[in-house]
Amino acid sequence: MNELYVVSKFGGTSMGDVECMLRSAQIVLRQKSILVVVSATSGTTNELIELSKISEKSSWDNALLIITKIKVKHLKMARELEMNPEKMENLHQLFEELESMSRGIHLLKDCSLKALDSILSIGERLSSHLFTEALSIVFKRANSEYKAQWLDARDVLITDDQFSKARPLTSEIKRRCEEQLSGIKHTNTVYVTQGFIGKTKLGMTTTLGRGGSDYSAAILAEGIEANILEIWTDVAGIATTDPRLVSSARTIAEISFKEASELATFGAKILHPATLLPAIRSDIPVFVGSSFQPELGGTWVKKDVEDAPLVRAMALRKKQILVTLSTPEMLYSHGFLYQIFKVFNDHKVSIDAITTSEISVSLTLDDSTLINHDLILDLEAFADVAVEENLALISLIGNNINHTPGLAKKIFETIPDINVRMICLGASKHNFCFMVAEELGAVVINRLHETFIGNLV
Repeated sequence: MNELYVVSKFGGTSMGDVECMLRSAQIVLRQKSILVVVSATSGTTNELIELSKISEKSSWDNALLIITKIKVKHLKMARELEMNPEKMENLHQLFEELESMSRGIHLLKDCSLKALDSILSIGERLSSHLFTEALSIVFKRANSEYKAQWLDARDVLITDDQFSKARPLTSEIKRRCEEQLSGIKHTNTVYVTQGFIGKTKLGMTTTLGRGGSDYSAAILAEGIEANILEIWTDVAGIATTDPRLVSSARTIAEISFKEASELATFGAKILHPATLLPAIRSDIPVFVGSSFQPELGGTWVKKDVEDAPLVRAMALRKKQILVTLSTPEMLYSHGFLYQIFKVFNDHKVSIDAITTSEISVSLTLDDSTLINHDLILDLEAFADVAVEENLALISLIGNNINHTPGLAKKIFETIPDINVRMICLGASKHNFCFMVAEELGAVVINRLHETFIGNLV
């Protein structure tokens, strides 16, 4: 590898204020990134979601209060960065766009997913203008030959029209990258763009869903054929488990794509579950580090790693439910699982883990699924449905898990006094998961971490 072409993504906390932005800009300078993807400033996306709800259901004065709050925060940062009037005008245009869309929602008393995506896009568009200025300041102070250039991600990241959960159109993105960013590796320009947002072929703004900024960065890294993707956040890499739950949790030096995918899918918040898909597809190593303490290093996520322990990490996912479908008709009949999966497909609901017996099927889901009353009704049309709430999903992530004798024995000897509601083993050699009462989740994670990871040197 002669040249390193780095795409760096910075999360909301790394964009939290001017000090954070300047610190992140120093990382861009040091890493020689050629493309930078940023999230909205911390808290802004939540404020925009609140604005959309209040615009639809409350008074216009209440909506204006939130718009003003967003304006004040970003204009304060712009003044601290000493933005010139011409660049400040970019922010004012976005504020006008935000107020216009919010007023439309208020007058119609309706906030469609299409309208919500347009409102949410404002957060990343604001922060990217501010960070472009911060990066220019750092380049100037360092007498660097590099220049910062703002890029509208929507000109490149083309998606379908499934608003709020848009799917990127990979071949179209590749084509756009070749057209608009063909010289990115051979110029002194560092592009700053937005995560989370895209555009349909007809020009409608879309979002990739919460956490989609990481995904955006991976998609763009693939599109420009980068060979390193960096994810900069507020923690120094991927830990063996949540440090807020287990004080002895420690940073993992390297982890395989498959392990990291399992870890992300089953509860780790450090990476968006879909982030790794473009990286895996194009074999782009991913580095995860802290923009607040870059000197601490971080975690490399790679296709192949030297060390492959039995248990690498573990995750706890709270607010889970267990749905059990039972019917004698399942016995010796075919098509029952097809019916189940078709219902979940029709309602666009993802299943995490599944176990079956002769006449029943148990599935784990996020408890937010209960809001979908029609889903339960459709399932009840062909089976008795039992729902257990307030559960947590415990996952042990590692290697060769489904071919290691004695692993289950060691797990359950560690928690002999705790009832296990469901076990899922065998589908993946990288994961062993089971359910317990939610209030016992932290206890279980602490005991298992001490048994499998805490004692290792």
